[in-house]
Amino acid sequence: MPQVFVPKEITDGETRVACTPETTKRYVKEGFDVVVESEAGRHAHFTDEHYREAGAKIVSGAEAEAAWGRADIVFRVYPITPGEASKIKEGAILIGFMSPHKNLESVRILRDRKISTIAMELVPRISRAQTMDALSSQASISGYQAVLMAATYLDKYFPLLMTAAGTIQPAKIVIMGAGVAGLQAIATARRLGAVVEVSDIRPAVKEQVQSLGGRFIDFPMDESGEGEGGYARELTPEQLKAQQEIVRKKVVAADAVITTALVPGRPAPKLITEDMVKEMREGAVIVDLAVEQGGNCALSKSGEMVIAHGVTIIGHPNLPASTPADASLLYSRNIQALLLSTLSEGEVVLNLEDEVLDGALLTHAGEVRHGPTAEAL
Repeated sequence: MPQVFVPKEITDGETRVACTPETTKRYVKEGFDVVVESEAGRHAHFTDEHYREAGAKIVSGAEAEAAWGRADIVFRVYPITPGEASKIKEGAILIGFMSPHKNLESVRILRDRKISTIAMELVPRISRAQTMDALSSQASISGYQAVLMAATYLDKYFPLLMTAAGTIQPAKIVIMGAGVAGLQAIATARRLGAVVEVSDIRPAVKEQVQSLGGRFIDFPMDESGEGEGGYARELTPEQLKAQQEIVRKKVVAADAVITTALVPGRPAPKLITEDMVKEMREGAVIVDLAVEQGGNCALSKSGEMVIAHGVTIIGHPNLPASTPADASLLYSRNIQALLLSTLSEGEVVLNLEDEVLDGALLTHAGEVRHGPTAEAL
């Protein structure tokens, strides 16, 4: 019977948990022995008793330390530390976000201990893997929370209001990037009554933007901005400059801007310069969802709220953690779908010919399988 271990997250601000009582019940039904560190789900309001009722064993102290070396499979949300990687038994499976380019020492240890690491951010964005796509499930929450944060710090209402004292015009919101986070941001901002304009270099998303009530900002492009996996590709300096010139007029007239533009494996493109911020009205808000990859705004700082030229710039590094119950629910289901897809006659079988596993396996059998990470090491 394979044993699954769910440790507490130790990173400040990380409130999610990689396994909920709901998914615990399913694992137990499938024959897994589930061990959960005491209070692992506390921030998401899943108590130890909830896990016990679902069939898990709760451990703490020395028992929790020993569980790292006994488990066949370890679940994780935030990237594992080198110290934690060293505690996993050789040949075990680790499933979680890894941010390998930032955590090369952990990757090196996992490789040397012959641990099979399934990095959730490497799950291919194909139709068959939609239920396993943790990037999308968590990005949707980020887009939702970004709009609520903008509404909280903006100095005016989002909706049009007609009052006895006169009419209040709706807030003008610009959303940069119409991926999963951007589309959820559009939907949320429109529900709150704002006028929403959206910039994206991929013409294919125009219909999606319009279906949600957003106004698409067209760019003159000689070729599609579509990259691999549905992401935007990196622009040339000339294309980026042309985009900035068109977006500048929209940004400086906006009450709030939400940026979500990312290019896999590269720093986030700088879409909002300091000059653009200077031209924005005092009291405006920018929420930079790309801040962990360097940010789309030149003035944003990870984990900080910056006020520059009268504009509030929010660089929250982990917005999904601000909605821990639902974020954990979705993330744990992503892991469950992935793990159960590997089962064969009650055993976990890592089939390297499977397109999903082949793409998601970061380390396996003493090798680093992810090309960019292998090169970095």
